[in-house]
Amino acid sequence: MKIFIKIFIPVLISICISFRCFTVFAESTGDPNIDSGGGGMGSGTSQNFWSPSDDGVRITIVDAETGEKKSQSIDYTNKQPSNISLHFGSVCKTEYISGSALSPQTGGYSYMNPSEPLPAIVGDGEYWSSNIDQIRSYFTDEQVVSSVAGNMGFTLEELTNGDYKLMVEPLIYITYNGTRCALTATEMALYDQQTNGDMRRYFADLSHKNLPLAMFLEEDDLGYRAWSGSTNSRMTNSDIINYLGVGIVSFKEKDEEVEVDAFDYEYRVDTDVYTSVTVSGGEHTPDNPVTVIFEIKNKRYTVNNVVYPEGDSQLVWCKWHTPQTEQQVEIKITVSGGAEASETDITANIVDLDKNPPPNPTAYDRNSGFTAVSVPRKEEKSSNSWSVWSAYWAEDWVWMPNWVWISYTLPNGMVTGYWQDNGEWVDRGDWIFESESYNVFLSAKMKITPDEKNPTASGKNMKSGYGINEKVTSSVSGSGEHTDMQNAVTYFPEFGYETYWRLLESGSGGCFEFKENKYSTYNNRTHFTPIWYPDVTYTAYTWALDCWTPAGMLSLNLTDDVSIDGNVYDDWHIGPTY
Repeated sequence: MKIFIKIFIPVLISICISFRCFTVFAESTGDPNIDSGGGGMGSGTSQNFWSPSDDGVRITIVDAETGEKKSQSIDYTNKQPSNISLHFGSVCKTEYISGSALSPQTGGYSYMNPSEPLPAIVGDGEYWSSNIDQIRSYFTDEQVVSSVAGNMGFTLEELTNGDYKLMVEPLIYITYNGTRCALTATEMALYDQQTNGDMRRYFADLSHKNLPLAMFLEEDDLGYRAWSGSTNSRMTNSDIINYLGVGIVSFKEKDEEVEVDAFDYEYRVDTDVYTSVTVSGGEHTPDNPVTVIFEIKNKRYTVNNVVYPEGDSQLVWCKWHTPQTEQQVEIKITVSGGAEASETDITANIVDLDKNPPPNPTAYDRNSGFTAVSVPRKEEKSSNSWSVWSAYWAEDWVWMPNWVWISYTLPNGMVTGYWQDNGEWVDRGDWIFESESYNVFLSAKMKITPDEKNPTASGKNMKSGYGINEKVTSSVSGSGEHTDMQNAVTYFPEFGYETYWRLLESGSGGCFEFKENKYSTYNNRTHFTPIWYPDVTYTAYTWALDCWTPAGMLSLNLTDDVSIDGNVYDDWHIGPTY
C-alpha cells in the first residue's frame, strides 16, 4: 500500500490557517454606517446545514430622509444559487418593519453576480472570516456603487446626489429540512417565529448570531437605532428584527464633498510637537518686550522677553505633547506688549495613524486584474531654518556739561565769581539687535528584506505569500530645537499605496520596525505579501514624519523593494513514501 505524505513548512501553515480573504478596491464614494460581530459555530445535520461562503447581500435604494423604498431589492452573491426552492421575494427590512408579512415562494428566485466579487459577508468564526473594513470598503467603492445604480435604473450621479441611501442586508443560503432556502437576517428571525423556533433549533449560532451580527449600525439612521449590545452571543428575534442585519451607506451632494475642514496644523496622537506664530509691529527691546501666551488644553505656555527691531518680526513657539486620542484642539494665543501675532487662534487636528492595518490575507486570494500604480510622494522637507532676535546695549558715554556760576564777595565788598562745570557722564548708547540663525536636518533610510522565517528566500529575492521585514533608521542634526523623528508609516503596492497601511513601532536610536503581526504564528514583525502578487519588483513606500522644529515639520519619502519570483505553493511537495 502506498502512503501519501504532504510536506510543507511551518511558515506556510501559518499562512494557510491564519490568512483571510481581501480584495483591493478603487476610489471610494459614500459613508458606510456598518459594523459587525459574530463568533464560532457548531456543525449541522445532513438535512439542516450551511456551507461557509454561501452568503450574499440584499441591496435596496431608499429615500435618504424617510427610508422609503425607492428601487427594487436585488440579491447579490458570488454563488450560483439556482436550486433555491424556498425564499420570500425581494422584500427589504424597511417593508418588514412597516408591517409586510413573510410570503413564502417556491421558485423563481432571482439574484445577480456582481462584476466585482463580494468580500466575505457572514463568517463561521473559524475558516471563513468576514472583515468589516473590507465590507465598508466594498460598498463605498465607486465602481461598485456605479454598478448597483445601473442595475436599479439609476445613474451614479442620481444615486449619490444626497437624496438616496443604500440599505444593505446580509443573506445566506441554507438547507433546511432538505430544502434550499434564501433568507436575510430579518427573514430568518420572522421565519423562526413562524416555525416555532426551528431556525434556532437547527442553526442557532448562524441564524441568531453570525448572520444578524454580520451587519449593524454604528450610528442611528433612518429610524433604526445603533446596536450597542453584545457582538458575540445569540440574539433574540426581536433584536434581530428591530436592530440587526442591516447596514446603510450614505452619500453627500458633490458640492458638500469638496468642503473640507481647514486646520492650521495637523498632528499625530501622542507626539511631541511645536506650535509657532510670527509676532510683528513696532520695535521691541528688553525695555519694552513682547509676551506671548499659548493656551492649550487647560495649560498655559508663556514666552517672555520677545524682542525684534523696527520693521521686522520674530518667530515665537511652544513645545507640547498631543493627546493620545483623535480630537480637535483649540489653541488660544494672547500677545501683550504692543505687538500682534500672525494668528490669534489655531485649530489643531489630532489624528491616529494606527487605524488601518491590512487585513489578514488568505491562501485563496486572487486579484487577476491587478495593475501596479506609481509610488506616491507625500509632503517632504528634510531641513528647516529660522532665526531668533536678541538685543544688547551698546554703551556710548557722553559728557553732558552743566555750567554753574559760582559767585563770592571779596574783602573790599566787590562781588566776583567763576563758572564751574557740574556736568556728568551720560550713556547715550542704544540697543543693538543681533539675529542668530538655526537649522535642523533630517535624514532617514529604509530597508525591507524577506522575513527571517522565509526558508527559500535568497538575498532580496523571495516568493509571494511570505512576509517581509522592514527597518527604518533616522537621525537628526543641526543647531536648533527639534524633536526626534517620531512616526513612520508604510504603504503597500497591493493596496495601491492607500486603503491600508502599517504604523511602524519606534525603538532605540531612531529605529522603526513593523509591529508584531497578530496573524503571524511566530508573532514576527512582518507584513505578508499577497499570494497572487505577480513576479515583478515589490516596492514598499514609507512616509517618515513628525520630526518637529519651531519652523515646522520635517518628513521624508522612502522606498525599498524585493523581487518576487514564484509563490509559496512552489514550496509544497506531495509524494509517495514507501
